[in-house]
Amino acid sequence: MKISTKTGDGGETSLLYGRRVSKSDPRVAAYGAVDELTAALGMARAQLADHELAAELERIQRELIALMGLLALHPDDQERYATSKMPKFEPDQVEALESKIHELEAAQGSWTHWVLPGANLPSAALELARAVCRRAERGVVGISEGAVNDYADVLVYLNRLADLLWLMARAAEREPTPAPPR
Repeated sequence: MKISTKTGDGGETSLLYGRRVSKSDPRVAAYGAVDELTAALGMARAQLADHELAAELERIQRELIALMGLLALHPDDQERYATSKMPKFEPDQVEALESKIHELEAAQGSWTHWVLPGANLPSAALELARAVCRRAERGVVGISEGAVNDYADVLVYLNRLADLLWLMARAAEREPTPAPPR
């Protein structure tokens, strides 16, 4: 697979299965924001190195790749996608997020004040990922209004993920900053 195809030089890109759309298409913006989120989670995961949260972040990154496939899907290609062997976003993935949310809430207690990001690098990276997650969520809202595809489960997933990332940032603040990997 070539990376530099030059097919996007005119401001168009391909959706899943090759349908061409403008790079300003709301669908492209939505899956692009999820792509940024995946990269931001990678930055957080690198900061956390051997921390237990790193494995959770990697699992979420893999789920987001499948979610991007769903967002990059033209409605006319739904049947082809459904029968493909591509990884699929599964609505039950929300349960894993909620389980981790409950675990972190139980460990941390309640919060009564606004938090200023930047206590340490891992928490700052998680806060940045949370903000990108909220942007991705807004992008999915934008494409879900009047859409043929149903993105309700995606919205729930991204909403829970943003909550989880906030809690993960708090957990990262409470622990000594791990040394960056060499």
